[in-house]
Amino acid sequence: MIDMCGICGIVFPRSRGHSIDESSLRRMRDALTHRGPDDAGTFTDSQVGLCHRRLSIVDVGGGHQPMSNEDGTVWIVFNGEIYNHRELRPSLERQGHRYKTASDTETILHLYEEEGLLGVTKLRGMFAFAIWDSVKRKLLLARDRLGIKPLYYVQKEDGTLCFASEIKALVEGQAITPELNFAALGDYAANRYTSGDQTLFNGVRRLPPGHILEWEHGKSTLTAYWDFDFSKPSSLQSERQYVSDFRDLFRECVRSHLMADVPLGMFLSGGIDSSAIVAVMSEFVKEPIKTFSVAFAEREANELAYARVVADAFHTDHREIVVSPQQFFEALPALVYQEDEPIAHPSSVPLFFVSKLAAQHVKVVLTGEGSDELLAGYNKYRVTVYNMMLGKHYQRFVPGPIRRLIEGMIHDRSAAPGIWRALSRTFLALPPDLRRLYFDNFAVYPSAMHADLFSDATRERMQGTDPYRIAMRYLDRPDAEALLDRLLAVDLKSYLHELLMKQDQMSMAASIESRVPFLDHKLVEFSTRLPVDMKLRGATTKYVLRKAMTGVLPEQILTRKKMGFPVPVGNWFRGEFRPVVEEYVLSDRVRARGLFNHEFVRTLVARHYAGENHTERIWMLLNVEIWLRRFFDGEQVSLAGLSGKGGF
Repeated sequence: MIDMCGICGIVFPRSRGHSIDESSLRRMRDALTHRGPDDAGTFTDSQVGLCHRRLSIVDVGGGHQPMSNEDGTVWIVFNGEIYNHRELRPSLERQGHRYKTASDTETILHLYEEEGLLGVTKLRGMFAFAIWDSVKRKLLLARDRLGIKPLYYVQKEDGTLCFASEIKALVEGQAITPELNFAALGDYAANRYTSGDQTLFNGVRRLPPGHILEWEHGKSTLTAYWDFDFSKPSSLQSERQYVSDFRDLFRECVRSHLMADVPLGMFLSGGIDSSAIVAVMSEFVKEPIKTFSVAFAEREANELAYARVVADAFHTDHREIVVSPQQFFEALPALVYQEDEPIAHPSSVPLFFVSKLAAQHVKVVLTGEGSDELLAGYNKYRVTVYNMMLGKHYQRFVPGPIRRLIEGMIHDRSAAPGIWRALSRTFLALPPDLRRLYFDNFAVYPSAMHADLFSDATRERMQGTDPYRIAMRYLDRPDAEALLDRLLAVDLKSYLHELLMKQDQMSMAASIESRVPFLDHKLVEFSTRLPVDMKLRGATTKYVLRKAMTGVLPEQILTRKKMGFPVPVGNWFRGEFRPVVEEYVLSDRVRARGLFNHEFVRTLVARHYAGENHTERIWMLLNVEIWLRRFFDGEQVSLAGLSGKGGF
């Protein structure tokens, strides 16, 4: 088996009359070296080139790629893990296939030969792969159901298609010339991510999760092969049965994710998600589990005490790293390059450091990513559900003049800290619709702020695109009657993608594989159909998980408040690292780029310096500028020398 690898390739119509540029292929492949330092391979045909970088996890000696079928007519490059490949293999052997390796890659090949496109529906795991069928002269791209493994592509006007695990490979191979996708800029500014198949690079698309792309004679067809389902079973079960079924399936998912022929560990935050995985892992792993934690020295950004509680309870082989602000900023430019787009979450940086720590001891780690979006772990879901419910009653029963009086009072005082500012984000000050109470309420830059944020020239090129246009479509699901399920559907289709790319690319930057048992598609299919009160009950989030872990995890882990991996970057911006903001947010060079309204940005930063909290907004602007300088200006960006102490 081959996991946490990098794939890329080029295919063009025969009518183009050109041969494969192997130097471009090699540049694309070598841009992915960090994803696969153990091995590299290339296959070329008259109109196609496939490349692979390998991090060896299973069948370490026998999984070289690109890999072909028995007669060399079908070729594959694959990134991921197929957890059920051993179960699929016997039936394929009975159909006459002769295996040359013990790898899951070969199972995908033979499954394609027998079942074509629909073979992907039998795969359980995380994957992105490309198959070249030399007989049909057809290229197939496929991505796992939840989008755990990345895959990007460029379709040119002449029919040429280029694809890669990371956008930087497309840039380095000159498949594109970097240009900003203005249509996605508002989406990113509001939501921290780009929705659908969009990226911030003009012309670069991501293959959506749960989709297959077929390329033939220069034409591409996109087909969905899977989606989750929020419809509820006709016969409801008891709470005890839901909890029991969830616990059993969760255990089975964790067990399946332990498949590896190399050392394996766990990222342990001390939250309930990672702690639950550690608890289950301890049932199946004989040796002490290797656990890894990361934090900052600041008390408000340090969860190590909770991680130690779990490590002690399950007798893990535990290691920690504390990241200094100097290390944080020093690493940031390189990590923006690794992530391909501006880093949405400061937590990406410590994730890289804990990945580096883990890479010294293991090649594979499990993580708790995905639980919040699956089981309603964020406070925003609870706040929105109750705001919408109370807001409808408020609109119905409180006379309009009184509502307007209260709203005016709140808005007049909303600039003051404390309760008035909190009230300005509730049904008392906002109409009971999801655009205002959910999307705008939790946006970095709400849509109403875009007229002030962007320059006139930028807004003209954005052409009035609605930042919530795609996310709002995700709300409209006939299978999701409950508001909570509709909100979860939005995040499972959009926000989760950003988190998974962070997880993948930060771990890959350290050449280590990360696995996400909560996003096993069987657990997802079970969880989406749970009654909503098994996810959110009163103020208790992830209810079914907490009940399933009762008596298993220490009580203080079960009942602790979610911290969400805080990073004290806002205080750093006000203090020693203020010069970083001055150069990458406020400098004349940034102003000359003309992307943002400089006076608005300057006022925003001044208010942050004065004590207001605009951390997320400044962080986004900082990362956009670093990204532009690295990919568009071609600079090797360094923040050294920009601290208040004159250097790192």
